[in-house]
Amino acid sequence: MLSNIGPFQLLIVLAIVLAIFGTKRLRTLGSDLGSAVKGFRSAVNEADKEPSEEIDFSESNAANKNEENNNS
Repeated sequence: MLSNIGPFQLLIVLAIVLAIFGTKRLRTLGSDLGSAVKGFRSAVNEADKEPSEEIDFSESNAANKNEENNNS
């Protein structure tokens, strides 16, 4: 389906988009989209760099069960 789109059709679509939004609006949309992608990538990289912290609840769960049994 998309393989049938040629350069002439892309130019027509670009002309229509320019007519609808204008060049100024397209520049701001492009910069906003670029900053959003940059922020997303940095957030993903930060999440990968943070050490994963494993929490062991086995001791605290055992203590809570002992307290419940003592209160009964």
